[in-house]
Amino acid sequence: MEPLTIKTPADVLSFVGHTLGFWPHESLVCITLDANRVGATLRVDLPNREGGLRYARTVADYLAHDASAASVLFAVYTSEPQKPGQPKPHAATIAALTCALAERGMTIRDGLLVGDNTVSPYDGDPHDGPTQPLKATQSSQINAEFVYRGSTIAPTNHITLPAPTKEGRTADAVDDRVKTIHRMNAGEALEQARTLWDGMLDAISYPNDDQTISLIANFQAPAIRDQLMADIPGIDEPMDRVLLAQTHGGPQWSRVEWAQQLLLHAYTHSSTKHSAPILTAIAFVNWWEGRGSKAHQFLQLALEADPAYRLARLSDLMIGSGMVAGWNMDKDRAFRPWGLEAS
Repeated sequence: MEPLTIKTPADVLSFVGHTLGFWPHESLVCITLDANRVGATLRVDLPNREGGLRYARTVADYLAHDASAASVLFAVYTSEPQKPGQPKPHAATIAALTCALAERGMTIRDGLLVGDNTVSPYDGDPHDGPTQPLKATQSSQINAEFVYRGSTIAPTNHITLPAPTKEGRTADAVDDRVKTIHRMNAGEALEQARTLWDGMLDAISYPNDDQTISLIANFQAPAIRDQLMADIPGIDEPMDRVLLAQTHGGPQWSRVEWAQQLLLHAYTHSSTKHSAPILTAIAFVNWWEGRGSKAHQFLQLALEADPAYRLARLSDLMIGSGMVAGWNMDKDRAFRPWGLEAS
């Protein structure tokens, strides 16, 4: 594909929307730059209170993982109005971020203030600056190119799960299959589960109902579940390194994306009592791809299905602490488009 050229504020906002997959609200978005090349895109919620050096340093630490970045372009998305003669919304936050970036050898190239209906330069008087309507993003060259490539921008990052289709009919069948797994030799059960899962990941169509029931049942066994999750990226390295995205090799992202579709398919066939492992696995996929907020939402749904589900609770603590999947710290291995979210 031909490289894209960002020229206007509307281009920047279109790039952000398509990179993240949704339109940010009450968010700080930062894009790292190396000369004229775009690096990582990071979105974080704006702080509840103005300023906060700890907040700024956390954001700067994320951005500093892009070792080749020399500067940052930021956009503050907020409904807070700009009052004449008053500091810009979240001015203390941006001042703290400027200092935190300088400590890491990075500078701010430019900034935008994105309101409910307009976008304007962050610096300068909004009445004197070139304010543009947000609808200009719809006609920007970048937006047209992304749409041509099949990309869309969702209104928010809130996930919507597909409705279960066969919950009542499969619950008993899954329970029976789980009992069969427990009666099997552990090594044999694991090998059988991996063979089934690998076949699904290599297929070009969804599995039949019997295969789907087996997949749901396999995810109920923690040892099998962990290995099946580690098999998703297609990397032959230790399981713990794969799950934490700390491998030497890079993921096969098309395989990861297909795995998510298969897991969503399994979710639509699962009962509530069987859905927590499936939702947790989907959360890991989103975390690997840099979508921390969506990963958090999937983990919360897993805990709604089973409040005692330990992997979901521990994973949510990990993601909530700000840990970023290692693959997203390397432009050659990160999911494209390279957009990061911090919950």
